[in-house]
Amino acid sequence: MAAPRTRNTPRKALGRLSLPERAFVADALRTETVGGVLLLLASVAALIWANIPALRDGYESVGHFHFGPGVLGLNLSVAHWAADGLLAVFFFVAGIELKRELVAGDLRDPRAAVLPVVAALCGMAVPALVYALTNLTGHGSMQGWAVPTATDIAFALAVLAVIGTSLPSSLRAFLLTLAVVDDLFAILIIAVFFTDRLDFAALGGAAAGLVVFWLLLRKGVRGWYVYVPLAVVIWALMYNSGVHATIAGVAMGLMLRCTPREGEQHSPGEHIEHLARPLSAGLAVPLFALFSAGVTVSGGALGDVFTKPETLGVVLGLVLGKTLGIFGGTWLTVRFTRASLSEDLAWADVFAVASLAGIGFTVSLLIGELAFAGDAVLTDEVKAAVLTGSLIAALCATVLLKIRNAKYRRLCEEEERDEDLDGIPDIYEQDDPAYHLRMAEIHERKAAEHRRIAAERAAAARHELAEVPGGAGEKHDRPA
Repeated sequence: MAAPRTRNTPRKALGRLSLPERAFVADALRTETVGGVLLLLASVAALIWANIPALRDGYESVGHFHFGPGVLGLNLSVAHWAADGLLAVFFFVAGIELKRELVAGDLRDPRAAVLPVVAALCGMAVPALVYALTNLTGHGSMQGWAVPTATDIAFALAVLAVIGTSLPSSLRAFLLTLAVVDDLFAILIIAVFFTDRLDFAALGGAAAGLVVFWLLLRKGVRGWYVYVPLAVVIWALMYNSGVHATIAGVAMGLMLRCTPREGEQHSPGEHIEHLARPLSAGLAVPLFALFSAGVTVSGGALGDVFTKPETLGVVLGLVLGKTLGIFGGTWLTVRFTRASLSEDLAWADVFAVASLAGIGFTVSLLIGELAFAGDAVLTDEVKAAVLTGSLIAALCATVLLKIRNAKYRRLCEEEERDEDLDGIPDIYEQDDPAYHLRMAEIHERKAAEHRRIAAERAAAARHELAEVPGGAGEKHDRPA
């Protein structure tokens, strides 16, 4: 455990996590990594399905197949259900993550929260600025300014899993916190800028449903059979109100209590997140990708990505804007506060993670569909731009992270070492006298064992020497 910090001790930016936070981050990232691999597979499957001539019609037919109660305004296509329905689960989990970060995680301390919040804001503002400059110069549409602002944590972690880099837990936690803040502002962007009509009756009904949801939670009412039907009603009302239905998911996630009370091992929010995260990462997001990432890829289409201002702005926003925004925001925060970068890391590590954050897949695809809803051709071109930009960002991050991977491996080995076998990494017990007593006993046992082995070897050597005729001088006392 790190030494306590006094008022005059500079705070370490991207320093080692506390043990409980490290355990939570490891568990969350483990699920997200598996989900990210499934997301990657679903994206590849969508591209294959949409680009093989014999299968292309089937992909479009399935994606455009409508079902649902039309009388309730919910006769939607499969693709629409994936974007508005399944992604509500994704944003529900994002809401719980954000609530937990605010009350029990890094964001509860304003001094610690400054770094990821400023980095995330800069990581959204700079890509939007890059897109705007590209389209002002090229006389393109400004509608897609928000497309390159999002980071896809699951896809980023899938890249880490595929390339096999040993990224330290502090950098992984930084990436996760960035994505949580990123999701919050992406939700605000969707709510504010992509709501073109409002049905105040439906919106009022959704708000009333959220109040009931909150009251039931405060009264301690339990049972999925109460909350799941209520959540579906709130979602349906939010959808019909004109506000994007995923807003209902994040609102309900933010209402859950994420601090355990006396006698509770886990808070309700943590328990529900543990149940919902596999559903989000393993089903909701991959199915959304399956019906959103299927764009026709050809030499001409890829060429258009780099010639049209809208698509070029998306690519440059993801690859350059995200990297420069997050790196610049982090550097400025450290430069103008009393924080200092952890001695275990270098600015090259921050730059590599910033480039990895340029993988903007799930939410970028969603915003692309919303921004260019009236233009099917441009929507597909923007999707291709998101895929291209994310791929370039992934390749750049792979090269940068691989260069530093030997350093990361040593840091991870140090974080994982547990010589006293008590289940707690040794690095967290340096200030515990009991740990040092245990280690002294272990070293004494090892020393005693080494002394015994040395004595046995010395005895064996004397025995062999005694059996040689003429003793030790035989070799040198030969006749002339």
